[in-house]
Amino acid sequence: MELEPWLRGSVPDVDPVISHLLRASQQIREDAEMASRRLTPAQLWARPEMMNPVGFHLKHLAGSTLRLLTYLEGGALSPQQLAAIPLEKFGEEDARQLLAAINAAFGRYDEVVRSLEPARFSDIREVGRARVPVTAISLAIHIAEHGHRHVGQIVSASAFARATAL
Repeated sequence: MELEPWLRGSVPDVDPVISHLLRASQQIREDAEMASRRLTPAQLWARPEMMNPVGFHLKHLAGSTLRLLTYLEGGALSPQQLAAIPLEKFGEEDARQLLAAINAAFGRYDEVVRSLEPARFSDIREVGRARVPVTAISLAIHIAEHGHRHVGQIVSASAFARATAL
């Protein structure tokens, strides 16, 4: 059995904080795949009472990561990014497509995080329409935290979908 990413040691030649964020990114992708790769589209998009479907969490994880990266890179969300938000609750994508979107989003996250210079961790970024000021490192950490939150929901909702044969 392979160790979880955070136990695999530091990523060579990067700052320890950045290394941890890269390992967190790896954990998010591995856990999302393990929980959802065998679900059918019907299981992914079924709407059990009081739960968002697995597909929503997968699609939102990819979309929200890219939106937060826009802020981390100093940008503002485009009209297209804003229009995509309500569409995350619905879909027909299969697990392969949704996992590919997560892998692409977190591949981009890895690139952006690797480019962060520790001396610039405290640089200010603005988040949301209110342009709330946060530090670059806080935003990079939040992306990982948000990813883990949704992975937990993916794991729970996937188990429910399999148990109830949705």
